[in-house]
Amino acid sequence: MTKPAEHQDLRRAVLLVALLNQAYFGVEFAVALHIGSVSLFADSVDFLEDTAVNLLILIALGWSMRARARVGMAMASVLLVPTVAMLWSVWMKIGHFIPPAPMPLSLTGAGALAVNLTCAFLLARYRKHRGSLTKAAFLSARNDAYANIAIIAAGVITTFTHSAWPDMVVGLGIMLMNADAAREVWKAAREEHRLSSATV
Repeated sequence: MTKPAEHQDLRRAVLLVALLNQAYFGVEFAVALHIGSVSLFADSVDFLEDTAVNLLILIALGWSMRARARVGMAMASVLLVPTVAMLWSVWMKIGHFIPPAPMPLSLTGAGALAVNLTCAFLLARYRKHRGSLTKAAFLSARNDAYANIAIIAAGVITTFTHSAWPDMVVGLGIMLMNADAAREVWKAAREEHRLSSATV
């Protein structure tokens, strides 16, 4: 059971994470469009999705276990949004298979990494609380940090290869990580729903 003071701390952390994600979405989306990066586009949509997830968590924190479990299952679907965006961006890229500018790619990835590490740090102490809700937020921030490291590496590799493939492969990797996070959140939400039904 989360204590009142800890509950307020969690709400503040989740709100700050939502604001950070919203702010960097704009930065990353603008750069992605400017340099034609699939991986940055997928990651920017992921920032927008993270904003929505954390706002949902903020709203649902005071709800019953069963209601939170249902929100958790809904969030599992929300986590798949970047997958759809990624498929669209890959389709668009096929017709114009030009590598993105490597320096802006790596620098924007580094900025995203800083934001996501901050978010993961803010949420780490709460990842065992409130079941699937905070687990969704922590997993998303953690996975995004891994994705950002890959984006930085893609920029470095593109510098030497002048190929669009590193950016494309990282974008596909982001899609797969979000699918796996959705699976984990769905599993946690289902267990939470089962436990709430058993206590009724």
